[in-house]
Amino acid sequence: MSVYFIVEIKTNNENKGLYAEYIKKVRPLVEKYEGRYLSRGGKITPVFGDWNPERIIIIEFSSARKVEEWLNSPEYKEIAVLRESSTITKAIMVDGCANE
Repeated sequence: MSVYFIVEIKTNNENKGLYAEYIKKVRPLVEKYEGRYLSRGGKITPVFGDWNPERIIIIEFSSARKVEEWLNSPEYKEIAVLRESSTITKAIMVDGCANE
């Protein structure tokens, strides 16, 4: 069953260059761990409530184990500092629906 890694990003304007560098480096690592971007910073249209995020990323992985391998990899840890020092990040994993 697929797992979806969903991220909300709010950038720190002072360090946008660091986040831009992170964006360039993260995609190959996501793909190395069999992740597939479904949405990466496209237009956001609020529908219910007062949620109006600046940026949303949705990545599909084949399993939670793949997400954990990616996040815990030495390659990812090396670039994570770029995101951590330039954004406020919220992230969740959500199981996909089992085929009926």
